[in-house]
Amino acid sequence: MITPETLNDIQRKLEERSVADKRVLEELRSEIRPLKSEVRRINPRTTTSISLVAADGGNNKVNFDPYLFQVVRVVDSCGRQLLLDLATPTTNIEELSEGNLDRQGNPKSALGVMMKDLGIETLWDLSPMIPKPDQENPSPSWVQEYRDLAEWAALYQMLKEGGFKTDTLIVRDGLLRSKIFSKKLFKDLLEKIDAAINEIYRQTKRRVYLVGFSKKSKVLARYRLAFALEGILTQGYPCYVEIPPDIQKKAYIWEEYATGNEAEKFVGGRLFMVRFGSRINDPIWPIDIFIPQLVQTPQIMGSLLADANDGFPVPFYPQCLQKAHEQAALFGFDMEVMEDLIVNAVRRSFTPDEQNVVDRVRLQSDVGMLRYE
Repeated sequence: MITPETLNDIQRKLEERSVADKRVLEELRSEIRPLKSEVRRINPRTTTSISLVAADGGNNKVNFDPYLFQVVRVVDSCGRQLLLDLATPTTNIEELSEGNLDRQGNPKSALGVMMKDLGIETLWDLSPMIPKPDQENPSPSWVQEYRDLAEWAALYQMLKEGGFKTDTLIVRDGLLRSKIFSKKLFKDLLEKIDAAINEIYRQTKRRVYLVGFSKKSKVLARYRLAFALEGILTQGYPCYVEIPPDIQKKAYIWEEYATGNEAEKFVGGRLFMVRFGSRINDPIWPIDIFIPQLVQTPQIMGSLLADANDGFPVPFYPQCLQKAHEQAALFGFDMEVMEDLIVNAVRRSFTPDEQNVVDRVRLQSDVGMLRYE
């Protein structure tokens, strides 16, 4: 237990350190002070807003899963399933790759379509995060990167297929930045996404906008207090401000994650801070505007405002993203069905005697979880 004397000592040291480090905050305030004149008001604009989300394996855990199955499933806010696959950390990478793009170059999934259009034949050529077939002891985290690749592929296929009946805002879960692609493949993908959007407009005269929406950002974490002290994004109406590249570079660990530099092959959007509410304490969100659409920023922000105003249960958070997360999540009855499928698949790979052992181990897992219910 901490004694009163210790608490007093800690408080004294905290106060001394706060005074000494205040200069750091003063530097941050001077860096962002010019942004106050760049804050822009958001005017509402009506469009159709949709989002797509990959099921988060971390939030879809089952009690009995000896092989660490990961369901790679991408759905949109309308509930349409855009991509479905299954992988484990020990999955045969060659078989997984051919399940998306066969040896004759025929795509068998949205991921295969993206690979073919990028001129890539295998998953490990698409991303350095995917282990090569002969790689020993690969990190099991590659399954997570595979999920992210699937999400980008689903987005690309959605745009390539078109079929948009109205002007549409597509909200990606996360900023328009990625380091999981090999060499300049991410830049190539962004160019193809831009070409697909332009083709949609050429054929249908429908505008399709693309933004990346994040719940947090290194830039926001670093400058949040400075924003408040300098009165930036504290106006009594929805507003936004663009974050210059030099400020981004000071916040990111990897400088190439910031826009406006020669290593922009990892970045597809310009960073903005946005507040959709009209009250001073309403949340501020980091948003990437697709670089080719920067001139349309006012229209895009207006469309986001209309969707965010309907946000529920999280206020001022895009409703289309919230719907997509609901559609992607596996819980309740869906989770019970998934666990039954896993158990049945595991049981069938054993002899009848060993199947009894599987049943016993599964029962032990279930009982262990009862105290949390």
